[in-house]
Amino acid sequence: MLIGMIFAVLAMLCSTVAAILQADAARQGGRTSAVLARPRFVGGIGMDIVTWLCMVVALQFIPIFAVQATLAGAIAMTALYARYFRGEWLRPVHRLAIASSMVGLALVAASAGTERKQALSGHGTTVAVLVAALVVVMAVTLWTTSATKPWPSAVLAGLGLGGGAVCIRAMHIAEGVDLAGLIREPLVYILLGMAVTGLYNYARALQLGDVATVTAIYMVVQVVVPGMVGITLLDDTVRPGFAWLLVLGLVLVVYGTSILARRRPEKRTPPRVT
Repeated sequence: MLIGMIFAVLAMLCSTVAAILQADAARQGGRTSAVLARPRFVGGIGMDIVTWLCMVVALQFIPIFAVQATLAGAIAMTALYARYFRGEWLRPVHRLAIASSMVGLALVAASAGTERKQALSGHGTTVAVLVAALVVVMAVTLWTTSATKPWPSAVLAGLGLGGGAVCIRAMHIAEGVDLAGLIREPLVYILLGMAVTGLYNYARALQLGDVATVTAIYMVVQVVVPGMVGITLLDDTVRPGFAWLLVLGLVLVVYGTSILARRRPEKRTPPRVT
């Protein structure tokens, strides 16, 4: 379990660097397709790949919602970056919302069980559910292209990249999946679709909002939804007697996310010298 947590922390650090690079690329403005092609955003994608490789290792040792909750430490890192390096002002209520989200995610991670149980569904069922989820996320992405607020795209980014984490976790369950058989594994192609859709929405969300708010919303969705899928369809467990901790954590992250979703980016105005 220690090895899993170490790689989860490494994934969190790489994810933070990726978010910063991608936010800098989106800050220059332009079409979303142009943002995706900028060197900083491409560099951020490279860090995302390293993040996912660390997640692959971590998911072999600990449940998906423990990995995702650790990954959400990027919320604090990007908030500090936005505050001290980009001059973005966070009101006390928004600081409380970020803190609430982080505490809630920590409680979710603490409720993770270490035992494995029999998967609740077959490999075919998992693939079918993920295909349906990818179709829905892509359809909603097209439907929200005219949105002017960042939270719809941030939520879709969390669903896309979180869905990719579920694909990775499901591939560990399927018997006989190795490097030679990956080309025949449908989850690989679902993973690619989820990743592309998630990155597109993340780039668009960063164009519409600030990096701290966007990262907080997208990280919360990326943790909660795949975590519930891991418990429902895969073999992830909650520690005996700690279901209340999981529920409390979910309440806190929903509260924090609901506050951040209504936030408008603002910069602190320096005092006027007379």
